[in-house]
Amino acid sequence: MNKTLAMATAGLALAAPAHALEADVSAAVRRIAADAAQRVSAAVPGARVQVQVGALDPRLKLAPCEDVQPYLPPNVRLWGRARIGLRCERGPVRWNVYLPITVSVYARGLVTAAPLAAGSALTAADLREDEVDLAAGSGTAVLDPADALGRSLVRPLPAGAPLRSPDVKARQWFAAGDSVKIVAAGSGYAVSGEGQALSPGLDGQAVRVRTETGRIVTGVAVSDRRVDVSL
Repeated sequence: MNKTLAMATAGLALAAPAHALEADVSAAVRRIAADAAQRVSAAVPGARVQVQVGALDPRLKLAPCEDVQPYLPPNVRLWGRARIGLRCERGPVRWNVYLPITVSVYARGLVTAAPLAAGSALTAADLREDEVDLAAGSGTAVLDPADALGRSLVRPLPAGAPLRSPDVKARQWFAAGDSVKIVAAGSGYAVSGEGQALSPGLDGQAVRVRTETGRIVTGVAVSDRRVDVSL
């Protein structure tokens, strides 16, 4: 158990020895965080979750408590730096505090094989596979070489740096004025037609398209000269 956490939670128990309750609280915190992170990372084969429990604010003056229960606060995503709630369910004073934690989710991803300059167009020789923390940093870690090759770096990267979505320019599937295929999908069916792009089609981003009838619709650029529209 984290020594700082043990010090911060010492004295919270009346019905049981402090160290026993601390172990229970720490185990429950790790279980809640790991279960939530596992659900988020279920789509990544072989991902493993690691939870690091932080420390309560040392300035807190908490009343003794016989039953400290950890819980997941509303709208908190246990991914990277996050927090778990701790509340006193039985004691002279009911209190509620937040415990910082760090949730790491490790999986195979792409890292740079050598230092790369900004503007470099990525090739297979520039990248290698290694274990990376999907929850660290901003943006999404790049796992598939097909999502990186041919794209240019936005900023320089040192050797061994995990490649993440903000590090590379979005792939442009078509230019403004190009003819594109519009695919509209609904429940159990899909229809397609032709149109003209009114703006550049950057991968995964919204784009406006004029249909053959003159109607303007908004969709998402998904591949070479293709726009998906949800109905």
